[in-house]
This record gives sequence, structure tokens and C-alpha cells, in this order.
Amino acid sequence: MSTQEHLQFYIDGQWVPPAVPRTLDVINPSTEEVAARISMGSAADVDAAVAAARRAFDGFSQTTRDERLALLDKVLAVYMRRIDEVAQTISLEMGAPLWLSRAAQATVGAGHLKQTLQVLRDFEFESVRGTTGIVHEPVGVVGMITPWNWPINQIMCKVAPALAAGCTMVLKPSEIAPLNAILVAEILHEAGVPAGVFNLVNGDGPSVGEAMSVHPGIDMMTFTGSTRAGIAVAKASADTVKRVTQELGGKSANIVLDDADIEKAVAQGVNACFTNSGQSCNAPTRMFVPRAMHARAVAAAKAAAEGVKVGDALADTGAMHMGPVVSEAQFRKIQGLIEAGIAEGATLVAGGTGRPEGLARGYFVRPTVFADVRNDMTIAREEIFGPVLVILPYDTEEEAIAQANDTPYGLSGYVQSGSLERARRVASRLRTGMVHLNGAGPDFGAPFGGYKQSGTGREWGEHGFKEYLEVKAVMGYQPKQKAAA
Repeated sequence: MSTQEHLQFYIDGQWVPPAVPRTLDVINPSTEEVAARISMGSAADVDAAVAAARRAFDGFSQTTRDERLALLDKVLAVYMRRIDEVAQTISLEMGAPLWLSRAAQATVGAGHLKQTLQVLRDFEFESVRGTTGIVHEPVGVVGMITPWNWPINQIMCKVAPALAAGCTMVLKPSEIAPLNAILVAEILHEAGVPAGVFNLVNGDGPSVGEAMSVHPGIDMMTFTGSTRAGIAVAKASADTVKRVTQELGGKSANIVLDDADIEKAVAQGVNACFTNSGQSCNAPTRMFVPRAMHARAVAAAKAAAEGVKVGDALADTGAMHMGPVVSEAQFRKIQGLIEAGIAEGATLVAGGTGRPEGLARGYFVRPTVFADVRNDMTIAREEIFGPVLVILPYDTEEEAIAQANDTPYGLSGYVQSGSLERARRVASRLRTGMVHLNGAGPDFGAPFGGYKQSGTGREWGEHGFKEYLEVKAVMGYQPKQKAAA
């Protein structure tokens, strides 16, 4: 496969060269070969993109609801025409297997566009409380930093509501998986998004992300990634007092209660943990099971893990399998954490260090399960971001809830129970922004985000849309009613 060249940035409606030439190889994680080459931006490129976004804001912020609905409809139509190209690209650059790219990675982009269209149709931009008008207006120029693990999901759940709100934007996608963002720029251009409304600058955090965060011409930063990097964005943004929303790390608990179908719940939990090679911030990576059922849970988890096939992300086998993790750095981090689990005395049930049998190249990790895990072990504390599940036995429901909450993170939670009422009661005790009951999947209309060090603000649906709006109070909007004679 020939190496793709993407050496320009999309600024003010045009593809332009970087201010200072510097390139980076994009690696195919299935083969460890160079798949593409991109340019890496600098503060000068950010300046140009912000200037374009500021010029475009005056006009775009004044467009009508109907004009933005028509624009988003066109974006959706172009996106759907190129959706298989999006799926292929994501599999190439970050390693999601094609079946997953087609079923989820690419389709979630369309899901966010459709949901945003519905929110925009129904949203009340103006209301009156007494004599005061309450008006919602676009926040301004938005800086967006997105990750590699669900790349189109995180781009579109920011870009779609920003467009719907009347904002303009500068996007820095992950330099590890930037090719899908280039497709997004092409789609938006073809759909007729006005020049300067959307701008794309590739680069890394220190060179481009920081330049965006400190920039006085950016009114809001929205960031998805690690908690460590999110803290850096918030600190860099503080001097200009811009709005900051963050969707950060997680170490989500999956509490299997004693009235659940243990074999079914465990198998479901293993598969959920290993989806996307475990590279999901909301993955159910800590499974709490009743101590009396620990042996049954371990047997079920071992069988589920050993049934997972691993292979090239671009292998179009028609069957479900797991691809590689995204990079050599990620591979090494996961190997180190598996070694830590073994060293700290957890029971290795399945998987372990090294590549799966028969795979000599690529960043492939063995689907791994640990049992007899304590909540103070490294593998129970740190976000591994790989296909590694830890099983923690508990004695009482109260103990399970307390240990589930004993983490600096609070993104998601999972509860499995034969009683929906009981599952809801446990969910109400979890200090997380989201909870999935009995295997319930995601909801594009529901707010996505977390408590504690898992972030600030919300994405998706109406809650995500509101993040891109300022609220203005206009006193005297309505005249006072004269008192009756």
C-alpha cells in the first residue's frame, strides 16, 4: 500500500501549506508500516486559523435556524456518501477492525449529525421570564482537541453542535490518527460550510494544542483525552478565562449483583471491555462480582476471553474480531501494566504479556483477564486503555458500591441485576456521569460526561449543544403590565 501524503491544513476554506515545514509519519498499527505522512503545525498556523474563524464568526453567527438546518442536512448527505471511506480510514490509522468501524466508529458520526439536527429543530433560543428576555447565542470561536480512540465520534459530537449553534472553530485532531479528520474537512467543504467556519490544523499538544489553549482569539476550548492532558489545557486556558469543557479518563466499575445471570453478565462485560481493543474511556474495566460467585465468574470470563479472535484491522473476514492497540507506546504501556498485575499478586486467568500466538508484527495485545484483584492494586487504579479486565470479589452490596466509587474517576458505571428496581437503586449511589443498566447501550440524546477527574461539562444531545451557547438576559424585553384600575 502506497504512503498517503497530507501535507496541508484546511484554513479559511482552502488547503494551505504549514508556516514551518515539519512532518510526522502515521503508522498502521496492524503492520507497523508507514501509512501516511502529515504536516505538523505551529503557533503561526493556529494564528492563521483563529483569524479565519474570527472573520467568519460575525456572519455565521447571524445565520438563521433554517439556514443551519439546511447546512447540517447537506453535511449529513455528503458524510453518508463517504461513510465507507471513513470506516476504512479509521481501521487503517488506529486499528479498529473493519466490522467495528462500519458498525460503530463511522456510523456514530452520522448519529451525532442526526441528533444535532433534531436538537436544533426543537431548541428554544429565546424565552421571556416576566419582563426579561433570556436569549441563547453562540459562544464564539471554539478550539477543539480530539483523541484517536473514537476519532469521528469525538470530532462530530463537537463539530455538529458548534455548527448548529452558529460557532466557528479550529480543530486539532490526534496526530496519531489524523486522516479521518482530513476527510471531515473535505466533507464540510463539499457540503458548503462557509470559509473560515471550520479550520483544521494538525499537530501535537505542545506545539498546537497549547497555542490554541492560550490564544486570546479562542472563546472556548473543548478537549477529549487523558486527564493529564486535560489539566494542561485547563491551566493554559485560565489566563484568558475561556470556557473549558473536558471529557477525560475513566476506570468504570461493572457491578454484577447476586441476582444476575452470572455467566451471561460476565460474558457481556468481557466483550464490552474488549470492544475497540479496550481503548474506550467508558469501558467497564473493573468487574465486581459476589465472592460466592467468584469461581463461576472467573470461568465465564476465561471462556469469553479465550474466544476472542485477534487480527489485522483491515481483514474483511465478516466475523467479529479484535484489532491492535493504536501505537507502540500504547502497546508498551499495556504490557507494563499487565506485568504489574502479575507482580502484585493478581491471578492471571487469560492472556498475559506478549502478542497473541501467530502474530509477529503489529501492536496486538492478548485479551487479558485478572481475578482475585484488590482495589488498591495498580491494575485496579490506573486506566490501562487496553483489553485488560480485572475482577474484584466483594462480600456485600455496600462494599461493592464503596469500592466502585473509590477512584479519582467518575465517567461511567454498569450494573447487572435481575431486578431493574435494584439496579436503579445501585445506580443512584454511583458517583459517575453515566450508568448502564443490564447491558443498555449508548444514547445519542443522553448527556455524555463524567464526575470528578473524568471531566467537566457534557457532550451529546441537548446538553452538549448548550455548551456552545452563551446566555444573555435582556431586561425590559417586554413592557411591564399596567395594574388593573
